[in-house]
Amino acid sequence: MRAWPAPDVPALPGSGTAPRLWDTPSASLIEASAERTARLYVCGITPYDATHLGHASSYLAYDTLQRVWLDAGYEVHYAQNITDVDDPLLERANATGVDWRELAASQVDLFRSDMERLRILPPEDYVAVTEVIDPIAEAVALLIERGVGYRVETPDSAVGDDIYFDVRAAGDDVWHVGAESGLDEATMAAYFAERGGDPDRAGKRDPLDPLLWRAARDDEPSWDSVVGRGRPGWHIECSVIALQHLGSDFTVQGGGSDLVFPHHDLSAGHAAALSGHPLAKVFSHAGMVAYEGTKMSKSLGNLVLVSRLAADGADPAAIRLAILANHYRTDWEWHDRHLDEGEARIARWRAAFAGSVVDGASATALLAGLRERLADDLDTPGAIALLDAAAQTGVDDAALTRASIDALLGVR
Repeated sequence: MRAWPAPDVPALPGSGTAPRLWDTPSASLIEASAERTARLYVCGITPYDATHLGHASSYLAYDTLQRVWLDAGYEVHYAQNITDVDDPLLERANATGVDWRELAASQVDLFRSDMERLRILPPEDYVAVTEVIDPIAEAVALLIERGVGYRVETPDSAVGDDIYFDVRAAGDDVWHVGAESGLDEATMAAYFAERGGDPDRAGKRDPLDPLLWRAARDDEPSWDSVVGRGRPGWHIECSVIALQHLGSDFTVQGGGSDLVFPHHDLSAGHAAALSGHPLAKVFSHAGMVAYEGTKMSKSLGNLVLVSRLAADGADPAAIRLAILANHYRTDWEWHDRHLDEGEARIARWRAAFAGSVVDGASATALLAGLRERLADDLDTPGAIALLDAAAQTGVDDAALTRASIDALLGVR
């Protein structure tokens, strides 16, 4: 599937350094470095309510990571999925009377336009689940062959058996359940039940065993495959797409903190069982965004959509700055004043850094400071503070500062 057009990224003098990122499993900062090519996988949207500020905040975090890598001289190979067939999408389609394929296509188009509007670097591989049904089914068959996938009888309305992943049988020196999340059994059980799992499903070997393949049901999309007619489970899709396009042991697995468990942990388990290697070196997670003290959700009617802000006349650069003013790893709340602050900030910067060469602080030193802040776990609030200070004093090379802001923060 096509992604969206890539924005230009100015080349800067010198180079930055590989960033240190917070790694969830080790609860420590790890240098996200590579020999030549940094490989990144970020879990994509389930296309039924794109693109709210929670989405935008997460993808901006890993856009910043890409920019830091590029400035450090790395090539970047970025892959992202689209969960264009899954229970939440099908439920929304049924509730609204829209064909699930039409709903997914319209929301993916909206997501693309929002990402382009925010000047987010696109993935090299942008892969819809419906494009890789056969590779996923073949991976499920391999997991069965290796003794970590098993069949569970289904209701009479289904055609064939559901297939599950045996988390205990799959545990070894490479991966065990909880290895990537660092959570205890009670917390994993709670999250599994809350986030799409089915702990009480009869016939499962363990309550935490996740679905690999859902046998065909009436009035649900399904495909013929080597494991029977049906459709993929949630976690296996990312395992297969990531291994297919990035290989194992890639540099960073990214996504929102709501994916820590079960999605990232169990995706890593599937991948380890398929490849014999860890999925990624660093498991990085972005914080959640609420709206004025309340979780954003479609049911509450309080989703703040990028497209709606833009339609109301907001400058996309101001939206981007309003989000980047919060550290990517923190949970935070959006208030309407944040957009006003972003608009005021971009106006100050554009006035202060206009022209070519003016009097003021060293733009070269400012660039060094920006690189230092961003290499320290993508400290965008610290970088913004440096630029706010420079906007007050002026700089001796406005063109370099504009290029620095564009290349590292994606703000023109």
